[in-house]
Amino acid sequence: MATVPNPTTILRGGVASIALFFLVVAASCSVATVSTGHVGVTTLFGRVTGEQLDEGLHLVNPFKRVTELSVRTQEIKEQAEVPSSEGLIMHLEASLLYRLDTQHANDVFRTLGSVYDQVVLVPNFRSVMRAVTAAHSASALYSEARETVAKEMLAQMKLAAEPRGIIVENVLLRDIKLPETLRQAIEAKQQADQEAQRMNFVLLREKQEAERKRIEAQGIADFQKIVTAGISRELLEWKGIEATVELSKSQNAKVVVIGNPKNGLPLILPGQ
Repeated sequence: MATVPNPTTILRGGVASIALFFLVVAASCSVATVSTGHVGVTTLFGRVTGEQLDEGLHLVNPFKRVTELSVRTQEIKEQAEVPSSEGLIMHLEASLLYRLDTQHANDVFRTLGSVYDQVVLVPNFRSVMRAVTAAHSASALYSEARETVAKEMLAQMKLAAEPRGIIVENVLLRDIKLPETLRQAIEAKQQADQEAQRMNFVLLREKQEAERKRIEAQGIADFQKIVTAGISRELLEWKGIEATVELSKSQNAKVVVIGNPKNGLPLILPGQ
């Protein structure tokens, strides 16, 4: 006679099988969290797997190690004594803005490590600062060439960093300090240039005013010439006749003396 399986035994066996299954799954996977603004690079037994994890929660092989690299914009601040084209030493403070190219995170970690900024960016930035300032005069660095210097540094840092998977966003010159005597000389020259420009403006304004007055005087002279040419003896006599006629019509008391020997017009005298 066959033995009927105990239902309790069957249930316990099923629970044990399920538990074993979850233990196997848990043993083969672990949970990894990648922080916001970072990317996760996975390695297995010291070798970069090529798998890249975005920010968030991930199930990964428990034998894999996840290293986070920031993809946010970061800043490197540098202070250095740099030369000018004349050989003068200046104090320069500058900042480099950069970020990791997400698509090349695995390559950067494989070739440069997690401190890639100290391996590539810092030494190159220090070298570029000195090389670029050495091509410009101290006075130019203190005034109009600052923007040009920053652009040249940016271009050279892009050439050095971007082929390695690092995006250079900007170079900012925070401060340039010259020797005190040179700074005073440059400021005095700038002040003299500004005064010369002001005097040139005053002279130009006076010249324009003189030209305006000359044109105005010429216009008055031309007007007088035209008016004089249009006045004749006959016109004056006619105007005198018109005035006499109008005066004769007036109700005011008057005395008219006929026979002015100079122009033949009546001589008008007021009455008492």
